[in-house]
Amino acid sequence: MQAIVIHSPHDLRVEEFDAPDATEGKGQVTIRVERGGICGSDLHYYNNGGFGAVRIKQPMILGHEVSGTVESVGADVTRVKKGDRVAVSPSKPCNTCKYCLQGQQAHCLDMQFYGSAMRYPHIHGAFRDELVADEAQCFKVLPSLTAGEAAMAEPLAVCLHAVNRAGSLVGKRVLITGSGPIGALVAAAARRAGAIEIVATDVAPFPLKTMERMGADQVLNVATKPDSLKPYASDKGTFDVMFEASGQEAALTGALDALRPGATIVQVGLGGDVTLPMNTIVAKELVLKGTFRFHEEFETAVEMMNSGLIDVAPVISQTLPYKQAKQAFELAGDRSKAMKIQLAFS
Repeated sequence: MQAIVIHSPHDLRVEEFDAPDATEGKGQVTIRVERGGICGSDLHYYNNGGFGAVRIKQPMILGHEVSGTVESVGADVTRVKKGDRVAVSPSKPCNTCKYCLQGQQAHCLDMQFYGSAMRYPHIHGAFRDELVADEAQCFKVLPSLTAGEAAMAEPLAVCLHAVNRAGSLVGKRVLITGSGPIGALVAAAARRAGAIEIVATDVAPFPLKTMERMGADQVLNVATKPDSLKPYASDKGTFDVMFEASGQEAALTGALDALRPGATIVQVGLGGDVTLPMNTIVAKELVLKGTFRFHEEFETAVEMMNSGLIDVAPVISQTLPYKQAKQAFELAGDRSKAMKIQLAFS
């Protein structure tokens, strides 16, 4: 088989590997990968060799947003069969550590997550022709979904978990800072969760156009109009919930005046460390929450797409052959042209 391997920043190669076989393992499934989405973390590995303290220390297959068709199944597999089209969860918690037993699988002490350099040896990702996954990672998608849409289950699951972290959104006014793929999917998830108003900000016009298609009531370009959030700051603020999806300090701190007292901030985007205006947070009694990955939300994401409750298609900008991986990664980093860039493997 062939796979997309990162060696160091901007050193991305298509390499040959021995093809796997699920029939050799109990409860495993061989999948012919069809589509793979380039995520922000993939871009961090490609551009910077990692993020924060996480660094590439050995060549690693990238990718964790994939879909495909089942080619073969191992012993005791009952959920899927040959020919089924599936979205593949990249998350493999141990389900035996104290966090897994408390229902916090995203914090598993022995997590194996595709395409991650958080542990050493690194966990190879899913940007490859063929993939062997555990049966529990495979979720059937309906014929109505394209392979590209099915591969959006992972980022949608991230956003569903973020919305869950916010608490009830019924009747709430929501601000989303950062209108990339995650911000756009948060908008769709927040609307489904009952938000009555969604305002989104960004510094580029292209993602804001997509955000409108994903359900935002108003979009604000804070690069061309830096004071565009100012009207929302009257009477101590407007928004009940803020989803910060850019990972930028200026986006977080610049929006605090627009939040009502007691508002909840869910930090979705990953960036560097930030300096917070604690006096504002204390005086307005703001609640700051983190959100990390997902677990049960992956199945929910597939069910919502299967039923047509959330349309992820507007977020997919372009699809390129996997052998043009370097071109695809460069395009994915260009926010003037791209939202979600996907790779076609078959």
